[in-house]
Parts: sequence; C-alpha cells; structure tokens
Amino acid sequence: MRRSDFWERLNAVLGEDYAASWASDVVLPALGDTVSGCFERGDDTVVVWRAVCEVVDVPSFLR
Repeated sequence: MRRSDFWERLNAVLGEDYAASWASDVVLPALGDTVSGCFERGDDTVVVWRAVCEVVDVPSFLR
C-alpha cells in the first residue's frame, strides 16, 4: 500500500481535519507507537494500517 493510499483511507474514516492529529497522538497498541512514529521508524504501511484497523471501526471495504 502506498502511503498516499493510507492517508486517503484514514481521512475517509476519521475526516481530514482529525486524521493528522489522531495519527500523531494515538498510540497503536500492536506497534507501541503512533502512526507518525511508525512511519518515522520505517514500518511498512500495510502493517500500520492493520494496526489502525484494530483500534478504529474501519468499514470492511477500506480494510
């Protein structure tokens, strides 16, 4: 998954205004870091998205 796809999905689920803030503030339990932190350390986008899906109610067509 491209990072742009990740952000499109996260924006669709949380809204553009909230997604960036959420990605910087909420720690994903499965990865022990925020979305921003995971990307900074080079985690795979698909792995991060799956961790987001564990925390947020993501519609099945976006999973």
